[in-house]
Amino acid sequence: MLRLLRLLLLLLLLPPPGSSEPPGLAPLVPGAPPQAPDLLYADGLRAYAAGAWAPAVALLREALRSQAALGRARRDCGASCAAEPSAALPAQLLGAPEPDSGQERALESWEPLLLRAALRRAECLTQCSARRLGPGGAARFRVGSTLRDAFRRREPYNYLQRAYYQLKKLDLAAATAHTFFVANPTHLQMREDMAKYRRMSGVRPQSFRDLETPPHWAAYDYGLELLERQEAELALPRLEEALQGSLAQMESCRSNCEGPEEQEEVEEEEEGARSQEGLYEAIAGHWIRVLQCRQRCVADIATRPGRSFPVHDFLPSQLRHLHEAHAQVGNLTQAMENVLSVLLFYPEDEAAKKALAQYQAQLGEPRPGLGPREDIQRFILRSLGEKRQLYYAMEHLGTSFKDPDPWTPEALIPEALREKLREDQEKRPWDHEPPQTKPLTYWKDVLLLEGVTLTQDARQLNGSERAVLDGLLTPAECGVLLQLAKEAAGAGARSGYRGRRSPHTPHEHFEGLTVLKAAQLARAGIVGSQGAKLLLEVSERVRTLTQAYFSPERPLHLSFTHLVCRSAIEGEQEQRMDLSHPVHADNCVLDPDTGDCWREPPAYTYRDYSGLLYLNDDFQGGDLFFTQPNALTVTAQVRPRCGRLVAFSSGGENPHGVWAVTRGRRCALALWHTWAPEHREQEWTEAKELLQESEEEEEEEEEEIPSRNPSPEPPSQKLQRVQDKTGKPPRVREEL
Repeated sequence: MLRLLRLLLLLLLLPPPGSSEPPGLAPLVPGAPPQAPDLLYADGLRAYAAGAWAPAVALLREALRSQAALGRARRDCGASCAAEPSAALPAQLLGAPEPDSGQERALESWEPLLLRAALRRAECLTQCSARRLGPGGAARFRVGSTLRDAFRRREPYNYLQRAYYQLKKLDLAAATAHTFFVANPTHLQMREDMAKYRRMSGVRPQSFRDLETPPHWAAYDYGLELLERQEAELALPRLEEALQGSLAQMESCRSNCEGPEEQEEVEEEEEGARSQEGLYEAIAGHWIRVLQCRQRCVADIATRPGRSFPVHDFLPSQLRHLHEAHAQVGNLTQAMENVLSVLLFYPEDEAAKKALAQYQAQLGEPRPGLGPREDIQRFILRSLGEKRQLYYAMEHLGTSFKDPDPWTPEALIPEALREKLREDQEKRPWDHEPPQTKPLTYWKDVLLLEGVTLTQDARQLNGSERAVLDGLLTPAECGVLLQLAKEAAGAGARSGYRGRRSPHTPHEHFEGLTVLKAAQLARAGIVGSQGAKLLLEVSERVRTLTQAYFSPERPLHLSFTHLVCRSAIEGEQEQRMDLSHPVHADNCVLDPDTGDCWREPPAYTYRDYSGLLYLNDDFQGGDLFFTQPNALTVTAQVRPRCGRLVAFSSGGENPHGVWAVTRGRRCALALWHTWAPEHREQEWTEAKELLQESEEEEEEEEEEIPSRNPSPEPPSQKLQRVQDKTGKPPRVREEL
C-alpha cells in the first residue's frame, strides 16, 4: 500500500502531457525529505519492465535525487558537527599540555575526554540527520553494496534514456544516454544508441551533456583549453574554480567515509573475527578503515568518469597551471603563493624553485607575509597526520595501506616499510614509465639513427603539431606488409570493422587487420609469420619516432594499431562526390558549424597523437588532407607513398579527411598513441607473446623428428585451434 501511494504521488508530480520539462534532472519536490533510494529504484525498474514509462521516469529520477540528498546531508552534518565546540576533541588530546596538571593526571584523564567528545559528536550527527532526513535519520537509508555499485555505474541513466525515448523526449533521452556512456565507454549497445541519437533531427548537439560530471572537471578542462589558446586571463577564474571544486569534492568524499553503509563489505570469517575484538581493537579497526577511505578520496577526485585510473599528481598539477597563468598576466604575488604551494608537495622540485627565484627577482623586494596557500597547507597537514597513523597501524597492527600520493616524504614512512612501499610505488599504473637509459633529448638524433628524413613540418603543413616523415620503410618491407594484408583478406579474415563495405562510403571495400589477428593467422599458418612480426616491429618504430618528435619528455603508448586497405569498387566511381573518410578529429567530436570539437564520447578522448604510415601509391585519389575547423577549407594535402609517415596531434587543431579512392587499392598502417598508460594497447602485448610462443614451438619441432600428417588441416580449423589454445575468442574491433 505504501509503494502504491508513493507511485500515485509521483504520477501527480509529473508534468502534464505536452508540457515542457526542465532540462536535466531537476528535483521533483524541492526541499522535500528524500525517500529510500533502494525502494524507489526497485519500483522504477518494475515500472520500466511493465512498460509504464512515465512512472518509471518519475521513480528513477526520485531515486537519483534521494541518493544525492543523502550524500549532501551527510557532508553538511559532518561539517557542522565538526565545527561544534562541544563535540571537538580536547586540546590535550591533540598535543597541547593540560593546564595545572602533571603527566600522570593527563594520562588518567584522556579516556573519558575522548569518549565524551565522541558521544557529543554522535549526538550532534544524529540530531542533524533527523532534521535533514526525517525521523530515524540516515539509519533508514542504509543500502547494500549492489545498489551502491549500480549508482556508481550510473545504471539508472541507462533505463532513463530508454523511457525518455519512449515518451518522445529525445533531448533528455540523449542527455541520459550520454551520462551513462561517459561512465561506461565500452558499452557497445549504448555506443550504437548514441550514434542513432546523433543522426536524429530532433536532437540538438547541446543535448549530449553529462548530468553527473563533477563541476571541477568542466572548469579544469575549460581552463586548460583557454591556457592552450594563450588566454591566461580568462583561464585563471576557471583554474581557480577547478581547484576549489576539487577540494570541495574531496570534503564530500571524506564525509561519505564516515557512513557505515559506505564501508566495504567483509567476509563472514573476518566479521566473526571482529566480533571477538575488544573495545580498543574495534575502535582502532573502524578508525583505520575510515582513514583508508579518506586517503582514497585523492584518487577518486582525480579520476574522470569512465576512466580506470586517476590523473597523475592532480592537485600539484593544478597549482602549476595556476602559478604559470598568474605569471603570464603579471600577478606575481599570486604566482608565488601557488608555486610555494607546489613546493609543499615537492620541496626539491627544480622547476618550481627556478620559477620562485624568478618571481622573487621580479618583485624586487622581500614579502615577509607571503607564503603558500592556506587551503593547501591545511590539506597537506591533515593528509600527513592521517598517513602517520596509517603507517603506524601498518607497522604495528598488520593492516594494509596503499598510499595514493607520490609526494609523501620518505622520512614519514617507517624504515621497516620503505623498501616494500618503494616496490609498490613503482607498480602504480598511473605513474610514468621509468626513465630510459639513453633519453631522447633531440628528435633529430633518432631520425638520423633510423635513416628517416623530415619532409614537411607544421609550418609547411600550415598547422600545428603536424609532420611528414619519409624513409620509415624500405620497398621490400612495404611489399611484406602488403602481402600480409592480401593474404589475410584472401582467407576472409578481417578485424576492426564488421563488413566488406567501408563504414564511411558505399563506394569502397574496406579491409582491416589488427596486430593480434595477424599473430593468430600467422600461428595458424594462414599468413606468413614474417609479415606479422614486421607489423609489430614497425608499429613500435612509429611510436618511438612520434614520441621523439612530439613528446620527448613524456612517454607515449600505442593505443590502437590497424592495417587498413581501401579499394575502389569498379563501376561506382563516376561523378562520385563523397570522401573515402569524412573530415573528423581523432579525439573529439568535430562541429563544423561552430568550429568546436567536443572532447567527449563517442570520440576516443584518450588519444593524443595519430599516425598514418603508407605502404603504396599505385592507386588514384586517396590523398590525406587537413582542413580548418569548418571542415571545408583545405589547409594542406599529403600524397601517400611507401614508407611515408604523417603524424599529428589528435585534437581539434588537426581536422583531416581522405579524398575518395577512385581506382586501385590504398593500404596504410593507422596508429594512435596515448599518454595514459591505462589505455595502452593490450592486444599488442598479446600478439608479441603469441608470436614468441610460435617461435619456441618451431624450435622444439626442429629438434625432434615429428610424424607428419600428409593431409593438411583446413585453414579455418587451424585458426580455431590456435584461438582455442590461447583461450581467447577472436576479437572484433570497430572504430567509429
